[in-house]
Amino acid sequence: QVQLVESGGGLVQPGGSLRLSCAVSGSTISINVRGWYRQAPGKQRELVARIASGGSTNYADSVKGRFTISRDNVKNMVYLQMNSLKPEDTAVYYCNVVAGGRYLWGQGTQVTVSS
Repeated sequence: QVQLVESGGGLVQPGGSLRLSCAVSGSTISINVRGWYRQAPGKQRELVARIASGGSTNYADSVKGRFTISRDNVKNMVYLQMNSLKPEDTAVYYCNVVAGGRYLWGQGTQVTVSS
């Protein structure tokens, strides 16, 4: 069993920065992908960024150059550094892991970009 708990969301002005954190606990040995997704009102959940066990990363085109995903394997943490935030980044952000072929999710954290 794997548990995911996100933190770090909030309200930020356009152009600002936030760092999201995800604490991963439980049977982490089976995890091979860690990532962040987001869901805006009225839209489907979409991939923001992910990092594989080997360290390779993928980003949505809309966040390339602004967001950075990272992990701390000792602390079992996954981070999403978000810079140059735009109003269209407003969404609920979900931590995700793929473990044994199963997609597992955190409860989500709200990010609102507004002046």
